[in-house]
Amino acid sequence: MIRIPFSFLPVKVLSKIAPFFLGLAELIEPFFPNLKVNLKQARMDIDSRDYISLCLPAFFFFILFSTLFLGLILNSKGIAYSYFKSMVIVLIFSFFIFLQQIFYPKLVANKRVKGLERNLMPAMENFLVQLNSGIPLFEIMVNISKGDYGNISKEFSITVKEINAGKPQIEALDDMIAANPSLLFRKTIWYIVNGMKSGADLVSTIKEAINSLAEEQVIQIQNYGGQLSPLAMFYMLVAVIIPTLGMTFLIIISSFISLGESTTKLVFFGLYGFVFFFQLMFIGIIKNRRPNLLIE
Repeated sequence: MIRIPFSFLPVKVLSKIAPFFLGLAELIEPFFPNLKVNLKQARMDIDSRDYISLCLPAFFFFILFSTLFLGLILNSKGIAYSYFKSMVIVLIFSFFIFLQQIFYPKLVANKRVKGLERNLMPAMENFLVQLNSGIPLFEIMVNISKGDYGNISKEFSITVKEINAGKPQIEALDDMIAANPSLLFRKTIWYIVNGMKSGADLVSTIKEAINSLAEEQVIQIQNYGGQLSPLAMFYMLVAVIIPTLGMTFLIIISSFISLGESTTKLVFFGLYGFVFFFQLMFIGIIKNRRPNLLIE
């Protein structure tokens, strides 16, 4: 599914306007050489030039609507040159929004990495159990695709459909490797493909892949533990020590220079808002650094 973030217009409307921006998209495309790979790994079935041609009208319409909206607000406040000033402000923000639109497939691919690696160990263990039970490889892939393994089940579902359509199993698995951003997932599927090509025992091959994943899991946990100590120290400094000292200092200063009640409240609420925002940001950092191979 194709989606353009921060777009006022739906993709269906953008696709009708996009052909007028193909020439400009061709000029911009060389500046983003990884976009084609990112789109493929994000499972967005679109060429990089066509994707840029969708982003360009979304970008220009964002500038137009935002400039008019902000200009009306500034004009109602009696500010001179309101539309010119609003255009300058909007252009600065629009540039970063356009970059966000271009790099959106990479963000989707990174989310897919977490979804793939988080379910990789249980999926491969199930794969090994079925293989030891004598179930054919294709039936195992069908069972994995119907299992509750998140993005891994989706990937195997796509591969199963391609095999049912007549594509050889090895070629379909190679396509799965090429279309996925997760190095661990690609490495695991490569074990299977390499075993099929060489005619090796798939049971021992899958065991080797699981052992490799277990070693990688230990390394990720160790790295995660090493990162928690400096992060905890940083949290104590910013969320505990600085606000405490800041409030103490503010109380002392306010008694000397006679700060107004409204000013004092504003500073206190501002400090409270900063601490609250920082704690939310810190929770996000901890969550993002959590090892991908750990099951939620």
